[in-house]
Amino acid sequence: MTEFIRKRAANAKNDILSGLTVALALVPEAVAFAFVAGVDPLVGLYAAFMIGLITSIFGGRPGMISGATGALAVVMVALVAKGNAMGAPGEELGLYYLFATVILMGIIQMLAGVFKLGKFVRLIPHPVMMGFVNGLAIVIFLSQLGMFMKPVEGDMVWMQGAELWTMLGLVALTMGIMFGLPKLTKKLPEALIAILAVSAIVIFGGLDVATVGSFIREGGGEGLKGGLPTFQTDIFSKVPFNMDTLKFIGPYALILAAIGLIESLMTLNLIDDLTETRGNTNRECMAQGGANIITGLFGGMGGCAMIGQSIINIKGGGRGRLSGIVAAVMLLVFILFASPLIEKVPIAALVGVMFMVVIGTFAWSSFRIMNKIPLSDVIVLILVSGLTVFFDLAIAVIAGVIVSALVFAWENAKRIRARKRMKDDGTKVYEIWGPLFFGSITAFNEKFDVKNDPDKVEIDFVESRVSDHSAIEAIYNLVGKYEAAGKSVKLKHLSEDCKILLQKSSPKFNSVIIEDIDDPRYHLAENPEAFDKGLGEYKF
Repeated sequence: MTEFIRKRAANAKNDILSGLTVALALVPEAVAFAFVAGVDPLVGLYAAFMIGLITSIFGGRPGMISGATGALAVVMVALVAKGNAMGAPGEELGLYYLFATVILMGIIQMLAGVFKLGKFVRLIPHPVMMGFVNGLAIVIFLSQLGMFMKPVEGDMVWMQGAELWTMLGLVALTMGIMFGLPKLTKKLPEALIAILAVSAIVIFGGLDVATVGSFIREGGGEGLKGGLPTFQTDIFSKVPFNMDTLKFIGPYALILAAIGLIESLMTLNLIDDLTETRGNTNRECMAQGGANIITGLFGGMGGCAMIGQSIINIKGGGRGRLSGIVAAVMLLVFILFASPLIEKVPIAALVGVMFMVVIGTFAWSSFRIMNKIPLSDVIVLILVSGLTVFFDLAIAVIAGVIVSALVFAWENAKRIRARKRMKDDGTKVYEIWGPLFFGSITAFNEKFDVKNDPDKVEIDFVESRVSDHSAIEAIYNLVGKYEAAGKSVKLKHLSEDCKILLQKSSPKFNSVIIEDIDDPRYHLAENPEAFDKGLGEYKF
């Protein structure tokens, strides 16, 4: 116990400083995502505080930062707009429908944790992971380009002249400090020092540049100042809890829950790789769900893990839960007490930090290995990256997993083989090699010549593995064809599961299957009861 406390205390300084850096970077991100969703900036800031605090305490990945994210905001904007249209003239109910949706989203995520669905993130192939980080790096980069624009007569136009060069110079200075400081000393958090240094130059130099405060006001907000989150009793009076409401918010809640969990669990995997530790996926599902329920009840827009802020935290030395707790608490302190100071932080400093996050996030090794990995993996990597940029993370990851699974099935379907030989007594033996599953059934059936085979046939599965219902059905049908042709067929080296299922389908299989001491032992990936109704095309 003493050693545990000592290790935690030893990294406390890094956790606190890193958490402070993350809190500063969270402000413009949360505000920007609130604008994207069409809600007040405080709704995004409250979400970042509550989700960040709850997931840091109860989540399955210490050091991972959660809050309001753009991936969720782009879905919420349509929800808020439709919710506003459902109210009476002049009555905008979109915000309250958003809160109700976030609560339902949290319930769905908690159910995913209860049923231990988090473990399925392990099925995500490495090319999908690389595509995910590359796509998100591009998304983060593109999102920062909007900071180089300013409103002119209601339209957003690119900065020009001295204004643009000043912005670029401050961004470059921030990046230069973050790049060079670790070469001098690793005891100081480079991101925090860069933000403070550039802020000091802007404030004491009297430079006229975009700041957090001007950013909020240009977006229609009144400022960063706010109070403590309050319980939203109006949700229950303004949102009718009936089937019509469930039909409206249900699809949005399901999409948001899926995007939130996929982004959170994939970020968790990424942080696992960076820290060489192991997080708890199911615990993270529970924490994300609980955090979103609380956030919805107390006026937040919902959220999930944030890859950019998580990497800032890890690179800054944040490893424990304390870093996330400090980030969330400091964000609340900014809202309550320090809003005038935080509003003076130049946007250029935060953009520079995020550009360094982009450089650290992008898997540059993917260019080096392009000609060393299978073409199918290259296609998956590019596909996931592109879909992440143009659509959203959930679509990208699901598409990547499906394509990878189809490629895997296709490649394994081509590996089925049948070696043929004759015994002295005239029995023809088929020695099956390779996996027998739904994808290889056609190739498996093509190996046999029922019409021209001798009267006695033996099929030996010693070097094969029968994997699913389709494989059992294929064996069943093949035996039926030999029996219909008046020929005797024997099956050898089937697993216990296969024997039971075939024997249950027809008593004839008791004499068809040969029991052997070296029969393989493996479980079929199917519920045995499901075969009772599936087999039966042939009655012997």
